Amino acid sequence: MGANESGVGAGLSPVGGNLRFSSDGLSLAGYLAQPSGARASGHGVVLCHGFPNKGRGAENSGKSFPELADRLSASLSWPVLTINFRGCATSEGNFELDGWQRDVAAAVAELTSLGVTAVWLVGFGTGGSLCICEGASNPAVVGVSAAASPGDFDDWARHPRALLDHAREVGVIRDAGFPADVGEWARGLAATRPVDRVAELAPRPLLLLHGSADEIVPTVDPLALADAHGSAEFRMIDGAGHELRHDPRAVAMLTGWLSRTSRLVE
Repeated sequence: MGANESGVGAGLSPVGGNLRFSSDGLSLAGYLAQPSGARASGHGVVLCHGFPNKGRGAENSGKSFPELADRLSASLSWPVLTINFRGCATSEGNFELDGWQRDVAAAVAELTSLGVTAVWLVGFGTGGSLCICEGASNPAVVGVSAAASPGDFDDWARHPRALLDHAREVGVIRDAGFPADVGEWARGLAATRPVDRVAELAPRPLLLLHGSADEIVPTVDPLALADAHGSAEFRMIDGAGHELRHDPRAVAMLTGWLSRTSRLVE
């Protein structure tokens, strides 16, 4: 179990604190928001950021997510754990997509070690795609929400050298000798296909959020995910771009869906 390092709350405000937990022997950074004075319901959220862009960089990945964790925790009265994937912020390691997948699994294990029995996964961009894959294989996950998330990473897999260069540029790959085997690293990209896994998540609930002005992930991706799942809720947010974490409509839809849907899986 990760050790809480800081933060004291009062009243109805969530108690927030930084923590460290392990994934593949790497020390990852997290932030845990916990409801203050609320009766434990058994529900909790793992919150995942996306792949950093050039302007934000790895050092700022997930920087605003503790604020969102606090907001969700205060609204739902659930614990919410947001994480920094390997290679991001102060987490150890270097970016590898299948490694990020294992980081989600480690975060689920961390949250269940704190007494959560019904884990909801919420991810944005790449993080949402990995949440779908983890939910497909992990019975501790009772539902998933993915916002602006691709259905596959085939474009990355077709051009692994270009992705490596970009990953080094934004700082998620820090070590000059990584990866030791580019072919193996690239196979992890090709093997991560949430559109092929999402049917395994069903009939557990899935919420897909997408912006009509998203210039990074085409609308065909969430539509394909919804179709493959069979009973997903799909919400198009008019005029919204890729960064849905900063869109209050998306956050309101997410919070309302979690509150409403959780009552169906009691």
